[in-house]
Amino acid sequence: MTKVARPLIAKTWRPLSFLIGALLIVSCARLKQCAYEGFSRDNWQQPEKVIAALHLQPGNVVADLGSGGGYFTFRLAKAVAPTGKIYAVDTDRDMVALVAERAKKEVPSLIEPILAKPDDPVLPATGVDLVFTSNTYHHIDNHVTYFSNLRKYLRPGGKVVIIELDGRAWPEGLLGHYTPRESIKREMDQAGYLLDQDLDFLDRQSFLIFTVKR
Repeated sequence: MTKVARPLIAKTWRPLSFLIGALLIVSCARLKQCAYEGFSRDNWQQPEKVIAALHLQPGNVVADLGSGGGYFTFRLAKAVAPTGKIYAVDTDRDMVALVAERAKKEVPSLIEPILAKPDDPVLPATGVDLVFTSNTYHHIDNHVTYFSNLRKYLRPGGKVVIIELDGRAWPEGLLGHYTPRESIKREMDQAGYLLDQDLDFLDRQSFLIFTVKR
């Protein structure tokens, strides 16, 4: 009796353990997504107004740098549809997989997830019209070097948009998860960029748009 039961239990447990593992991975990714996006983000992020300020056109190619769970990725895709492309770029393998799963179901032709390196977004050599990044700047090491190297991925006339927490909201200010507006401007100048626009309608973030110096 015991000799028969053991292999049966083993055969039953293998697929069950796989299922539990898969569920844990998905749950972990969802928890990370909630951590990245926070609660009531739409209220202070004003995503529709942000997208409108970018003046994107159908056919534009955009890199969403630090795409996380895709908060802006799918909104950007809608703005460049039906012929554009969004590269969802992140160094977190779980987040890249999460976006890939959703993109496959919703907009497979518009969104291409990219698992980036900490010092390189690994964008295609064909380049992009816009690099967009929200709440990611403070996670990047060596800002000047990183964004200086990023210039090679920008098409002629391309722009870099940096939306970054500026310390006005107490959780980010307390934890140090922000970058002062003037620091971003100074570092981007050193990286070879000119400030094109400084938008001020967000109440806890800088919204800066840069072009490459000629």
